[in-house]
Parts: sequence; C-alpha cells; structure tokens
Amino acid sequence: MPDTLPEPTVNADSIEYWRRAREGSLILRACARRSATHYPPRALCPRCWSERLHWVEASGRGRVHTFAVMRRAPLPQFVARLPYVVARIDLDEGPRMLANIVGDDALGVEIGEVVALCFEPRGEQQLPQFQRCRSHS
Repeated sequence: MPDTLPEPTVNADSIEYWRRAREGSLILRACARRSATHYPPRALCPRCWSERLHWVEASGRGRVHTFAVMRRAPLPQFVARLPYVVARIDLDEGPRMLANIVGDDALGVEIGEVVALCFEPRGEQQLPQFQRCRSHS
C-alpha cells in the first residue's frame, strides 16, 4: 500500500534532507549563529534569519506533544489506512515535527509518550514516521 500514497515534495531547501532520509537518517538544519536546530528544512534560520546553516543528525527520538486520530481520508489513497494517527513530535533536539505514529499499537498513543523514528517507503522517498517505544502487556 505505501507505494500508492503520495510522495513528499522535494524542493531546493530539502534535497539533502530527503537524500539522507532515503539512507535511513533524520537530519535537521542548525543555525551556526544560534546553535539551535529547526524543522522543516529552510534556507534561513527562522529566528534570526541567518544563512549560516549546517546539517546535524537527529537522534530519532522524541515525545508526543499532541495527536489526532484520522477517521476520514483526505484523499482516496488513504482510505485503506483508516484510522491512523497524525502527531506533533517534540524531537530530543528541540524542533517539533509533524508525522504519523505507525505500528499495530499506534491508536494507543498518549501525549508525552516517547517515540522512535522509523521510515516508510513512499515511491522514491523514505518518509520519517514514529513508533511507540513503551512496552505493552
């Protein structure tokens, strides 16, 4: 099913981000002036507008800030996935990222829960997603 879902849009600011995602890494832009990371990738620091940016590898861990369970599909390609979880993840490195919580236990996710990075194939790309870390009995 993942190969029928829309691929991410790659632009000049995100070429390296998507290249590294295809290799199984999550990278973030970091401002050399402020020593802070941001997401999504962009050409300027969103706080100070500096162009002095570099890439840093993220740990792939974070906590669920908030989430929603999607029960209606935005496009016909998503119908087979219903219901699914869309979450805002507070990455350990600081930025907040929008992604899906995936896995058999995704619907049990809770705010504040620790999640770990995984990747989902989408055509030529690998889409960063997250899985729950806590064990269940």
